[in-house]
Amino acid sequence: TVEILGDGQVVTGVKAKNKTTGDIFDIPATGFFAAIGHKPNTDIFKEYLTLDETGYIVNIPGTSKTNVAGVFVAGDAADHVYRQAITAAGTGCMAALDAERYLAAQE
Repeated sequence: TVEILGDGQVVTGVKAKNKTTGDIFDIPATGFFAAIGHKPNTDIFKEYLTLDETGYIVNIPGTSKTNVAGVFVAGDAADHVYRQAITAAGTGCMAALDAERYLAAQE
């Protein structure tokens, strides 16, 4: 993306650059969404938790449990498919319930 086109109130297009050829061209659009990347910020956990090849924290399927007892994962740190706020909220609830059950089982 080189520039978002519009009148300051409404988006009318995007000026884009082809990274291979260097050509600059306009794409008509009525909105614009900027993705900030697809690598989760999980490097600080790599010595402790199992991460997949792209850096997502691996959970036990169907749960929010990780390879470390009492450590749970939710949201974008675990979800490489959907990466959406509503998914993060749902898995956050799962992690809270798993943590509650884990703590209740401790003596």
